[in-house]
Amino acid sequence: MVETKKAKCRLKEQGFSAGSCRVKVDGRYALACRATLKERQGTWYRLITSVHLSRPENYLSIYQSGCNFSCRKCHSWYFSKVRDGTWYSPKDILRKAIEYEKVVTLWEPREKATAWHAHDTCKCCGSCVVHGTRSIGCPGVLDAESIVLSPQGFGPARNIVAFTGGDLTCCPEFYGECAELVKTQTNLWFLIETNGYGLTTQNLDYLKACGVDAFWLDIKAYESRRHTWLTGCPGDRILKLPEEMMKRGFVLEVLSLFIPNLVEVDELAKIARNLETVDSGIPFTILAFFPEHRMKHFRNPTVEEMVHAYEAVRSRGLTNVRLGNVGICARTEKDREYLAAHVDSSAY
Repeated sequence: MVETKKAKCRLKEQGFSAGSCRVKVDGRYALACRATLKERQGTWYRLITSVHLSRPENYLSIYQSGCNFSCRKCHSWYFSKVRDGTWYSPKDILRKAIEYEKVVTLWEPREKATAWHAHDTCKCCGSCVVHGTRSIGCPGVLDAESIVLSPQGFGPARNIVAFTGGDLTCCPEFYGECAELVKTQTNLWFLIETNGYGLTTQNLDYLKACGVDAFWLDIKAYESRRHTWLTGCPGDRILKLPEEMMKRGFVLEVLSLFIPNLVEVDELAKIARNLETVDSGIPFTILAFFPEHRMKHFRNPTVEEMVHAYEAVRSRGLTNVRLGNVGICARTEKDREYLAAHVDSSAY
């Protein structure tokens, strides 16, 4: 393991288990908090792989190298589990945020500072720009002048800056300092996409005080053994996070993947019931899994399985439920007809 000096795990200092934190560095391994995060003369730096307007979230995404999970299904493993990128300080992040604010075309209220709410205004098809006409299913909210091209396609630029990719919220100072600068010097909302493992109550209190607005919480599984197999870490604490986040006034959305033979209807329904006991209005997205990284031998879910999961989650009392990655499971005309017959178009 590549380490210049012994590191103290920030989670262990708070009485919790360490994450599954190793990242590859030049063919060897180091702890993510040592290899992709550093403090120099009182300034925190984070290794950032890229910064750009992402789709279909329609906000500025900051992709991070280094993560406290080792997810078998990770679609960004080539930078989240391999050291890659450029060192950014909070002031560097602020500069990116200020540049982005100048091109914002859609100003959302704080309660819509989520990826989930992006679908309310645009499906990112680009038809209104390329063909001059709205596509079937277009929400009909924005005019073509609000739609811009980014590296991942067409859509609006919403007033949100988000951290995504790897996750080191177990070491919250970099995020907190970024939030303080962005919130005091721009009119952008501040979102963190997270696996939740680093979000202890102490860290949540700190991030709240710094001005973080919202979290996109990825709940990998309900049953702890499955969660550990998927990520390298148990998930019991993560299931308690929605209540802790809502108590503190954060805007929250949750997503979970439908993974055939692993995280299916029973698991998703339990996650939904857990959320409903906190707030039935918490936005919840069920994403269709696609084979990646160390799970390439798993299959995609079928459209029937996704619809069954949608119906089961709704039956548990959640009122804001969507299906994501539907192109993975609804590839034929027959599949699309089945989906349209069972799920309202606003929910996918």
